[in-house]
Amino acid sequence: MAFTSLTVKPAAFCQPAWPTRVSRRNAPVCKAEAKGLAWAVDRATAGKGALLTAAGLYAAMALAAGSADLAAGQEVFDGNCAACHTGGLNSVQQEKTLSKESLVKYLDGGFSIDAIVHQVENGKNAMPAWAGRLDDEEIQNVAAYVYNQADTNGW
Repeated sequence: MAFTSLTVKPAAFCQPAWPTRVSRRNAPVCKAEAKGLAWAVDRATAGKGALLTAAGLYAAMALAAGSADLAAGQEVFDGNCAACHTGGLNSVQQEKTLSKESLVKYLDGGFSIDAIVHQVENGKNAMPAWAGRLDDEEIQNVAAYVYNQADTNGW
């Protein structure tokens, strides 16, 4: 199978399916936007060394998305979430950290930006809802920050 087309759209257009498939290098791929994607040299450019890596696709999608600002997300996290979640931990329920493994296990909807957004907006158990306190952009940014930190073991 060869790479036949790729349309990069903001991550919001890929959600809630994003990330729906994991590449060989564990980079999320928006399945709806990568059609005929193969993790090999494109037959049309065989011999020219053209290689589309999952990391390159992920970077292109992140740049095109532009909707999530990780630095702004960290500011929102530090100003609002860190009281209970410093360093990705959980001071109220110690087993429910912000590690990828814990988010996979405890987060409704699994490990995805949409599931994190839902949790931030609506709260759950001891966590309050932030929908009325943070605007949509702040919620998207902090969700992207939490996802990135968990996905890259950044805590």
